Amino acid sequence: MSGEASVVEEVKRVIYTKETIQQRIKELGKDISEHYKGEEVVVVGVLKGAFIFMADLVRACTFPCTLDFLAISSYGAGTTSSGNVKIVMDTRTDLSGKHVLIVEDICDTGLTLQYLLNLLGARKPKSLECCVFLQKSACLKVPELKLKWVGFQAEPVFVVGYGLDRAEEFRNLEYVGELKEEFYKKK
Repeated sequence: MSGEASVVEEVKRVIYTKETIQQRIKELGKDISEHYKGEEVVVVGVLKGAFIFMADLVRACTFPCTLDFLAISSYGAGTTSSGNVKIVMDTRTDLSGKHVLIVEDICDTGLTLQYLLNLLGARKPKSLECCVFLQKSACLKVPELKLKWVGFQAEPVFVVGYGLDRAEEFRNLEYVGELKEEFYKKK
């Protein structure tokens, strides 16, 4: 179904196709692999949204790596980040003295990523970088946040698919699409 993915009725428009996403991941994998040049890296995925992106990304990278995950909550029942981050599941790997790459699905305000950088930075890794699938620069509340790798600059609209959700739905879409307002706005 190359390029002709069926669009669910809740999606207003497709923003990034499966092919566009896969091409960008190849580019990111090449850039990240050149940066680490054979160094062993602990790749930490932020659950649940980053799991699809992380799986594709590590397959596009050529350095040796181990994988770990953490789960956080910053949205609660809402559709925007509250800025109040809660660790639901922490990493199990000792990150001290290791290269660590955080893989996140989306950077809205930057508050969650800033929290994660501070949290994992306190564990004394050899290096600590971020790779984010989507960044909504227009929504950023942490201007000093420096992201080493960004898949795409996203518009300030509600997006779903490729791991991104609305109340746990739509993660399985192979594309990223804009959700119609009536499916997330309260009436």
